[in-house]
Amino acid sequence: MKERMLRGELYIADDPQLCDDNARAQKLLDRYNATRHDEHDERERLLRELLGGVGEGVVVNPTFRCDYGTPITIGAQTFINYDCVMLDVNPITIGAACQIATRVQLITATHPIDPGPRRAGWEYGAPIAIGDNVWLGAGVIVCPGVTIGDDTVVGAGSVVTRDLPAGVVAFGVPARARRAIGEGDRVDVPER
Repeated sequence: MKERMLRGELYIADDPQLCDDNARAQKLLDRYNATRHDEHDERERLLRELLGGVGEGVVVNPTFRCDYGTPITIGAQTFINYDCVMLDVNPITIGAACQIATRVQLITATHPIDPGPRRAGWEYGAPIAIGDNVWLGAGVIVCPGVTIGDDTVVGAGSVVTRDLPAGVVAFGVPARARRAIGEGDRVDVPER
């Protein structure tokens, strides 16, 4: 069932191997979410054990929740704020230098519309891909199968049901690209 799940095919979640993989992830998440603010090295170690790939300088503030961990990769210098949920029955790829605000949900899991297979426990998923330097505002929900292009900003509370191109500001339910990021968005950055 695990191979079917990762290919985006119908699968049954209570498969013994999937249950073992989920239990492993939940134990690591319990330990991760119980760390103190000053336990940076332990957080990094646990995150690297839990996830499929973690770039340098990644910060994930507890609490963090996921199903399996291994289908998730996070690029260097990405920041993920409190209460993020990633339902990772299919790969979730997050680029470098992203800003993921509080209570963002990245949901690859879905269910058949057909009531018979859904009642019988069949489900499936579709991957999520987030480009480099993307900012997802507080409470954003990204649905299965969505790709978000580099440098895009998604406004707080938006529900992303379809792909978003690079370099746009998007918001709404469902989220739509409202405008390109342009010269009017440039700011002078003071020296540190």
